[in-house]
Amino acid sequence: MNVRDLEPKTVWNHFEDLNAVPRPSKKEERVRKFMVDFGNRLGLETFEDAAGNVIIKKPATSGMEDRETVILQSHIDMVHQKNSDTEFDFDSQGIESYIDGDWVKAKGTTLGADNGMGVAAAMALLSSKDIPHPAIEALFTIDEETGMTGAKQLDASKLTGKILLNLDTEDDDEFSVGCAGGIDTNTLYEYQEEEVPDGFVGLQVVLKGLKGGHSGMDIHLGRGNANLLMNRILYELTEVADVRISELEGGSLRNAIPRESFGTIVCPASSAPEVKNRFQQVFNEIVVEFSGVEDDIKASITETDLPAKMISKSDMKTMLGAIYSTPNAVWKMSTKIPGLVETSSSLAKVIVKDGEFRTQSLQRSMSESGKRDVSNAVRLNYEQIGAEVTQGGDYPGWEPNPSSRILKVMKQKYTQLFNEEPKVEACHAGLECGILGKHLPGCDMISFGPTIRNPHSPDEKVNIKSVQKFWNFFVHVIQDIPSKN
Repeated sequence: MNVRDLEPKTVWNHFEDLNAVPRPSKKEERVRKFMVDFGNRLGLETFEDAAGNVIIKKPATSGMEDRETVILQSHIDMVHQKNSDTEFDFDSQGIESYIDGDWVKAKGTTLGADNGMGVAAAMALLSSKDIPHPAIEALFTIDEETGMTGAKQLDASKLTGKILLNLDTEDDDEFSVGCAGGIDTNTLYEYQEEEVPDGFVGLQVVLKGLKGGHSGMDIHLGRGNANLLMNRILYELTEVADVRISELEGGSLRNAIPRESFGTIVCPASSAPEVKNRFQQVFNEIVVEFSGVEDDIKASITETDLPAKMISKSDMKTMLGAIYSTPNAVWKMSTKIPGLVETSSSLAKVIVKDGEFRTQSLQRSMSESGKRDVSNAVRLNYEQIGAEVTQGGDYPGWEPNPSSRILKVMKQKYTQLFNEEPKVEACHAGLECGILGKHLPGCDMISFGPTIRNPHSPDEKVNIKSVQKFWNFFVHVIQDIPSKN
């Protein structure tokens, strides 16, 4: 069966149409045009604001004019990540999805269900001719994944809705009513390069096969961080020989747990057997420690061409120490919501090349004070070694609204349809609601969606039955929107 043959066909076909369009963050020109053309073909009021967000408005159906106008919000960019052995050009190719049992996946790349399923559901409602609904303002934001600039620069004067449904939650039995804010920390340390002396050999080191995942939603699962594990291995190698880094690169995206790290190191030829042996010993220890969590992790050390340059011994020690000391994973659990991560940090990227040691990390927190606390810890760690530290991309969290009218409506409808109560949660991810709430004061917001697993990684997948459930619920909620006050 083809993905387009799945039910509800209207949602899956819009999803496949969307996935045929390359849509990396900060390169949304093609998908913006795709959305504008879509709205224009339907004869609906369609425009872009100055930031590039696309807004499509659809009038209420007969008899629904007295209901509150609803803003349907999803982001049109997606995380582009692939396995290292996958040949794929994200700038020119569409995502290749396929059915695997109860799930839809992509061939060696991210699927784009985050947030393509939300976009597809909004498109399905906009193109429908038989679903009663109030006035709709569909807001398709840009650049959610790398800075939320679309939400930050939104022209709120274009919107009148008092209820906002964000379609970007990843469990079909869960309503998100709050989320974490975040801030990026980027560092640069210039190190001294030295000529590789005679008698040294080059070694290529590879660590891959980790699960990765969303650095907010999956941060508590104990998954391996390729940057930290590679750093651990390299430190252990320096304990047995004069091992130096020539080049190193780990991680690829600011908001994903790094899955892979690749490097070129050098050491005296006489020490190479001992270095290789210690590499395998440390890796075996890691395999045992992460058993049951990271069962596909792989590592290798092989001889390669001898590079011309290497990091100085003192700078090598400084760099390894800085990475070892970088706050990573859960910083603090919430004292108000059981089981919720309140504050975290994830070391997303490490690059050592041409005299520059760079890192990129993302700190998240439900509270502004918690975000400031953990980001200070990361900043000070690198300032102490003399690195240049830049922090930016700051965005606020979303505080839950206990008196939400739309939450009450949705809880009742969910229980009626599925004979169970939904989970009402806050999430440790950067939903745009926190930012949008600043632009739309008083707007009643809630987030929900189908079940998606492993977003931001090539293992991303969306559950087929969950999409059916999500669409059924979505259509019923739209018909139950409360009247205007």
